[in-house]
Amino acid sequence: MNNTDNGSSRYDKRSKRKKTNIILNGLIGVVILLIIVVGTIIFSGGKDEDQPADSAANEEVNNEETSKENSSDEKDDATNEGSQEGNSEEEENNDNEENKDEESNEEKVKEEEIVTEGGSSADVNRTVENPAWQPVGTVQDDHPTAVYDQSHVDWDEMLRAITYATGLDRSAMTVYFLGNDGVNRSVGTVASPNKDEMYRVYIEWVDGKGWKPTKVEELNSI
Repeated sequence: MNNTDNGSSRYDKRSKRKKTNIILNGLIGVVILLIIVVGTIIFSGGKDEDQPADSAANEEVNNEETSKENSSDEKDDATNEGSQEGNSEEEENNDNEENKDEESNEEKVKEEEIVTEGGSSADVNRTVENPAWQPVGTVQDDHPTAVYDQSHVDWDEMLRAITYATGLDRSAMTVYFLGNDGVNRSVGTVASPNKDEMYRVYIEWVDGKGWKPTKVEELNSI
């Protein structure tokens, strides 16, 4: 009886130990599995969280670069606009200065006019001479003598000198006479369309500079 009881007791103890070991091993496996799962979640979550942060940082950098580029473009535009305005103002100032110079020259010419009543004939009301008159320029390299041909450049340059001295409109002016008055000297008779302005103009050739008015007679008839 005793031997049988002892054997049964030993068997029960062994059986309990096996069950205990199985349970312990199972628990250890579950713990390891949980550790693996938790670790995976932690590492996965860390990467996901890092990505939006990196994206936000990149977006902020891009925004800063875009802002700098826009600022640079605005500065360039402002500089270009300022440069254009400066050029426009400079051109306007130059035009104003040229106009002032022209007006000053015209006033100077008028101031130096020498006017006398009458003239070389009875049809002359008064005679105007002006030392401020200048040659009108020329494209001719050589000028041995005056050419009274309406298709010749010399004719055109003589009429330029006449309109310069009288102030008549070249396109509306009527030329009644243009001919020789000596060596490289000419005289022309011209009038406005309605003959309210009639002139006899004396001009002379200046080498390399063209025809220059020397005297204008205001006429009372043609």
